[in-house]
Amino acid sequence: MKNIFKLLLLATGIVFINSSCKKVDPMPFNSNGIAAVLTSSAIVIAPPTADSNKTAVTFSWTNPKYANDSATTKYVIQIDSSGRNFSRAVSKTITGKLSYTFTAKELNAILLSFGFAYNKPYDVDVRVTSSYSNNNEQYQSNALKLKMTAYVTPPKVTPPVTNALFLVGGASAGGWGNPVPAPAQQFTRLDSVTYQGTFFLNGGGQYLLLPLNGNWDHKFAVQDNSISGLSAGGDFGFNDGAVFNANFPGPSASGMYKITVDFQHGKFTVVPAGAFSFLYVPGDYQGWTPASAPAIGSPKNDGSYDGYVNIPAGGSYQFKLTSTPDWSNAFGDGAAGGTSGTLVAGGSNNLLFPGPGYYRLAVNTTTNKWSATATTWGMIGSFAASNWNNDIAMTYSKDDNKWTGTITTSPGDQFKFRANHDWGINLGETAGTGSLSYGGDNIGDANKNFAVPAGTHKISLFLNNSGYYTYMIQ
Repeated sequence: MKNIFKLLLLATGIVFINSSCKKVDPMPFNSNGIAAVLTSSAIVIAPPTADSNKTAVTFSWTNPKYANDSATTKYVIQIDSSGRNFSRAVSKTITGKLSYTFTAKELNAILLSFGFAYNKPYDVDVRVTSSYSNNNEQYQSNALKLKMTAYVTPPKVTPPVTNALFLVGGASAGGWGNPVPAPAQQFTRLDSVTYQGTFFLNGGGQYLLLPLNGNWDHKFAVQDNSISGLSAGGDFGFNDGAVFNANFPGPSASGMYKITVDFQHGKFTVVPAGAFSFLYVPGDYQGWTPASAPAIGSPKNDGSYDGYVNIPAGGSYQFKLTSTPDWSNAFGDGAAGGTSGTLVAGGSNNLLFPGPGYYRLAVNTTTNKWSATATTWGMIGSFAASNWNNDIAMTYSKDDNKWTGTITTSPGDQFKFRANHDWGINLGETAGTGSLSYGGDNIGDANKNFAVPAGTHKISLFLNNSGYYTYMIQ
């Protein structure tokens, strides 16, 4: 048995020695690749809209000479706005080919994704990165600097042919009256497909968009104003009476809002631009119901409130103030008569209007002072009937909740609104926006806002929007 074991060991050793002496073929050596050289069929690329499906540009590159089958070589074309070192590049991956052609439509989408304006040339960088299919051994080509221009794509919603857009509705300062106060309720045209404006909106109201002021035949609307969150933005379209036939829902809270209308994508957005705080004015004249009472506003939310309330004849003329549409945060007067001018949080004494009239209420919850001033309104200016001496009376309509009057102006004439034939309360325009402020600039001062056209005009004054006042010239 021992001899057999020794023979097996000897045989195994001989096999090992023979196998260890056998030569092995040398391993193959593959050289590295090289960076491709990129070229372009065009340096300036600005296709018209009509050529959206045609070739815009073809990029070609040399073979990077990898050792593998070139059919599996990976190429990544990168396109970015010049100066960003491809930090926000849009990439297109190609396999096994040494060129790629972009259609105008494909390239235009990339340019618009960079935020490029329509019909404006921009510098663009392009390069190609080659590698094995597993991304190993990457080489970057030379970077080309090209000039590219995005064309206007057909918008989802046809923009106004009037090149103008106006806000109308219960949420707006001018209500549903049409024509609307302009420029206070006119959008600014940012470009051929984008309009934007900052407006006072009454909380809980609705509105529409008009391409022609004073005309109801053409308007823009939403499809379903019950959609949650639509007051902050969403889809809109032309009101065809079938699909898009609902009013835009306004924000729940009153205040200043920036509205952007994007016809290109059929979208609108509503962003707060200034939060108002309010004091409700419930009283005998309206049934002591805070939730349905008019309010006065504090545009800066600083405790200083201002607004106008119409008090009809009859009743006790008593009222209170409350910061919520209920009785949980009410203010009373500091004396039993209700005319002390001192405000008391939670006070039991009612405040008192002297009688019927159209009152300016000025309230400060920081100093705890209040006042009610009866007002009648008129216009004074350089026009012949006034010559800055005589007020042209305006008439108040409780149905329309506005003051109206008529004046005849000559070229260059200016005017202002003032109460009670006195300069103590007067309203002028603010920087041509159509909004009014106490002691503001003359309306018609061409250096500060815009000239009043010559002729006979019906003038409307809107003081019904808490802390925000405007006017309209017809």
